Amino acid sequence: MTELKDLETKAVPNWCPGCGNFGIQNAIKKAIVNLNLEPHNVCIVTGIGCGSKITFWINTYGFNSIHGRSLPVASAVKLANPELTVIVVGGDGDGYGIGMGHFVHAMRRNIDITYIVDNNQIYGLTKGQTSPTSEKGTKTKSTPFGVIEKPVNPLSLALSADATYVSRGYAGELEHLTKLIENGINHKGFALIDTFQPCVTFNKVNTYEFFQKRVSKLEEDSSYDPTNKLKAFEKCNSDTDEYLPIGLFYKEDRKTYSEEETGLEKGPIVKHDISNIDITPLMEKFM
Repeated sequence: MTELKDLETKAVPNWCPGCGNFGIQNAIKKAIVNLNLEPHNVCIVTGIGCGSKITFWINTYGFNSIHGRSLPVASAVKLANPELTVIVVGGDGDGYGIGMGHFVHAMRRNIDITYIVDNNQIYGLTKGQTSPTSEKGTKTKSTPFGVIEKPVNPLSLALSADATYVSRGYAGELEHLTKLIENGINHKGFALIDTFQPCVTFNKVNTYEFFQKRVSKLEEDSSYDPTNKLKAFEKCNSDTDEYLPIGLFYKEDRKTYSEEETGLEKGPIVKHDISNIDITPLMEKFM
């Protein structure tokens, strides 16, 4: 049985005290334990950002990729070895900014990975510039007169790109977020868990107090049907100054990319016998 102590590392997080990333890290670890996943069968892939340092602080396999490129790396990991549980963690700038193109294609392909986005509506690592999810009018070092663009709506975008598991959590609701992650891992296909993550240092608007007054769990609305895509679109666009729904917005069952990839019919690529393959001509051509 996997225990929390099995996921501990010698290094400890250097996030700011009170950072929402602590809640997300704890939720991921609890989900791994609750699902009894063996650490050596889990791979966490990250990009660049505060939350992307998480690979150093959870004792599983990990790959810290370059900025915005976590999803193609994670896709390659999953295709090479579909038996691995692949979790991707990154910020809103990493995933919805420079990584936006990869975000859309990973969803439409239905790669069987779980993508947790630390959405703090700010660039925290680079000291507080606006991100793709910053509200219009937000004043920061890079936008002293207020940002003029409308923010990205990752949930609506995910539905448009045919993601098969679309959800949103909140770092201040640990048990609820843990359950979303567990269900996302169990889901066969691309699972998005956009997560409200307070940045206590640079975002003085979207604080724990701000979210605590506004978040509302979809699971508490017995009339909401997460298999109805039209209703999901409506709910994804229902955010107001007083109401921010969290939970599972949409879910459908569809074959994953790995299930339809003919190159995997003989089993995981990592288990193929390549002992009789001579790569010398290839090396001579390109080296």
